[in-house]
Amino acid sequence: MGKSSYKRLSGGQNLRLRLVLATLSSTPVLIEDIHPNDMFPGLRFHEVSFLRLLEKICDDCAVEINETGTKLKFKPGIVMGGRNLVHDCGLTRSIGYFLEPLIVLGLFAKKPLSIKLKGITNDSKDPSVDTFRSTTFPMLKRFGVPSEGLELKIENRGSAPQGGGEVHLAIPVVQSLTAVKWTDEGMVKRIRGVTFSTRVSSQFENTMVYAARGIFNSFLPDVHIFTDHRAGVHAGNSPGYGISLVAETTSGCCLSADTAISYAREEETAGLEDEKKELMPPEDVGVQIASVLLGEIEQGGVVDSTHQGLLFLLCALCPQDVSKVRVGKLSPYGIETLRHIKDFLGVKFVITADPTTGTVMLKCVGCGLKNLSRKQCSAPLRQCSCQLLVPLLLRGSNGTVNSNPQQGRASTVKDKPPNCIRIPFQTITHDALTYT
Repeated sequence: MGKSSYKRLSGGQNLRLRLVLATLSSTPVLIEDIHPNDMFPGLRFHEVSFLRLLEKICDDCAVEINETGTKLKFKPGIVMGGRNLVHDCGLTRSIGYFLEPLIVLGLFAKKPLSIKLKGITNDSKDPSVDTFRSTTFPMLKRFGVPSEGLELKIENRGSAPQGGGEVHLAIPVVQSLTAVKWTDEGMVKRIRGVTFSTRVSSQFENTMVYAARGIFNSFLPDVHIFTDHRAGVHAGNSPGYGISLVAETTSGCCLSADTAISYAREEETAGLEDEKKELMPPEDVGVQIASVLLGEIEQGGVVDSTHQGLLFLLCALCPQDVSKVRVGKLSPYGIETLRHIKDFLGVKFVITADPTTGTVMLKCVGCGLKNLSRKQCSAPLRQCSCQLLVPLLLRGSNGTVNSNPQQGRASTVKDKPPNCIRIPFQTITHDALTYT
């Protein structure tokens, strides 16, 4: 892997976040003591799967793992993106574990990313695919991510432990993000949500909807929860049911909470036969998740606790302008994200507590990350779709830039259209625009 200078880290916690930041900052990392005290030391199955996913979407990405799996050398490459990619996420973590890093990396890829992910679509550990559609995507649009090309389609549902789900993710590329000043969380104006069930009676969904509405209708009347019952090949390989709720505010914020109920994985119930038989009734599921969402609303902030880490990361990746956001109580993952952002990107957040509302205000100046891997336009001037293109007329035969536009115009080859480049509008003069 050459003689690159590696950033030395220890421990297996937040491995996914470390690899994402290492890729975005082009920082080779050496991680030691990865889960050394576990029954099976070393990298876990979902962490190895994530490394394979990085190799699929990146070019010149190098990974070295020692025999015990407790030491990892990772040299990031260029995020290429690509179409018609397929990845099996395995059964130890849900698809939501892979979606968040894919979204961030896909924005700064060379080409738009289109990938099919297979595995578990809903579980209680990671955000569900429904939450990404209802909450994460609206948050991305605040940072300048275009709606066109941003899509998450659920082909098949899949519950633990056997999965069988399938989703299609499409992410557009951006030149850079937009700094935000997002401090007004507003008042909750409506509740939306969706329930799902796979290989169980559809009555489970009606029970969850009725129980959740019983909690929310005491506060506001605009509550609409959809149902998504899957059967046959679209229901995956295991029975399960769950619900995802989102509270929409008057200022456009979305706060979410979700859960899923299914039979536990074998490694989680080793020697505990009783745990395999008892599942939470759907009525209790509806009441519980409604209470969790009310708790997120009570904490305040423009995002829920699950999205704090992603919010801080997007703010740090913005141009060198001030971003200001308000969140509720800092989550443990949010705190770890702030520490790793400072370590990899050198971005520090100014944190100010607001005792009147119980919220926290965070400000930072972004690192100014720009997508330099996007392919430059090479079409003829009249056929190019770029908004503002200038022929390479100012470059002389020796490769230097001519200060006189007239001199550059005289050296134009008429029978071959010049290549085009995109340059800032402020540097354009009228004399430089020439059509031959």
